[in-house]
Amino acid sequence: MSTSTAPAAGAARASDELIAAADAHSAHNYHPLPVVVASAEGAWVTDAEGRRYLDMLAGYSALNFGHRNPRLIEAAKAQLDRVTLTSRAFHHDRFAEFATRLAALCGMEMVLPMNTGAEAVETAVKTARKWGYQVKGVPEGRAKIVVAAGNFHGRTTTIISFSTDEEARADFGPYTPGFEIVPYGDLAALAEAVDETTVAVLLEPIQGEAGVLVPPDGYLAGVRELTRERGVLFIADEIQSGLGRTGETFACEHEGVVPDMYVLGKALGGGVVPVSAVVSSREVLGVYRPGEHGSTFGGNPLACAVALEVIDMLESGEYQRRARELGTHLHHELGLLPSGAVREVRGRGLWAGVDIDPALGTGREISESLMARGVLVKDTHGSTIRIAPPLVITKEDLDWGLTQLRDSLTRG
Repeated sequence: MSTSTAPAAGAARASDELIAAADAHSAHNYHPLPVVVASAEGAWVTDAEGRRYLDMLAGYSALNFGHRNPRLIEAAKAQLDRVTLTSRAFHHDRFAEFATRLAALCGMEMVLPMNTGAEAVETAVKTARKWGYQVKGVPEGRAKIVVAAGNFHGRTTTIISFSTDEEARADFGPYTPGFEIVPYGDLAALAEAVDETTVAVLLEPIQGEAGVLVPPDGYLAGVRELTRERGVLFIADEIQSGLGRTGETFACEHEGVVPDMYVLGKALGGGVVPVSAVVSSREVLGVYRPGEHGSTFGGNPLACAVALEVIDMLESGEYQRRARELGTHLHHELGLLPSGAVREVRGRGLWAGVDIDPALGTGREISESLMARGVLVKDTHGSTIRIAPPLVITKEDLDWGLTQLRDSLTRG
């Protein structure tokens, strides 16, 4: 556990050249920290000059099992030697086991695989509407989905149509109708919004992009009760919060809640390949017929091989336990940060949002300060930084990263 010496001042840096080339030839839809990762292992990455950094973001939970996890890399290599893509025009020998075991992990019956999280959310939206028309009997064209303010479900045109983040929405209209936005965590507002045309309530059990917002105790259980009473689907977007991040397989489990549908992604591909899925009951996913929805790469052999290894690892319970134990330690240590520097800490398991006093700097400035100390985090919404290390991080490395955060806040 250490970082290597930074290049000498004035020395030519491959990173600078690579960043300049990227700026010149790629759209500026991201503003990455000025670090160029060249290799990685576990919770650590190494830049083009050989300096090491502790990854305390883990690809927004896509890297729950760390960089280049040996089990996942081996599963991918073995599958690369056999077959990588058939399209869904044909069956392949990894698909049945993938669908069966992912459904079992979720306590559900059927799986519809896609690639990215946004694709899975789009699939959930289409599924809820189709279910609403065919099963619930909502008049054609009137299906409504209730969502929460502050949500982040992706960046497709339909998804940004129900975002409250103007940076994500501006200049991308006209927007898709059929959504009603209510305050996150407000059960009364949700109950008022649900009517006879409502087909689903779509929520993140913990809002990640908003700053790791945990809803009030009892909120998710209340949503489950309300949706069941009103004959409405409860769709849980567990793309960031699921698959071990919060100390349970799914964040909904902290309130003993099982939704009607899980939306999964990120960690399902182990940081190796993009894998996402909608998982639900036969009644819900059974509304589809051939040709009505699909994806060329969705459920491909390589994706299934990696995802099956992820499922295997989660079934052991080891990673959920690590997230619980190290998460308790993380939140204890974050609670000891100087009160004059930190306004609020939120989160669950190995996941936290830390609101820094704006007088100390923006979230971007704090992230750059930590990068200079060998720690990678990412800002969101002003002066908030997000901490979500790989679940394989050691306590020693976690403590070292937290020391850098503490020193950065106290010494500038």
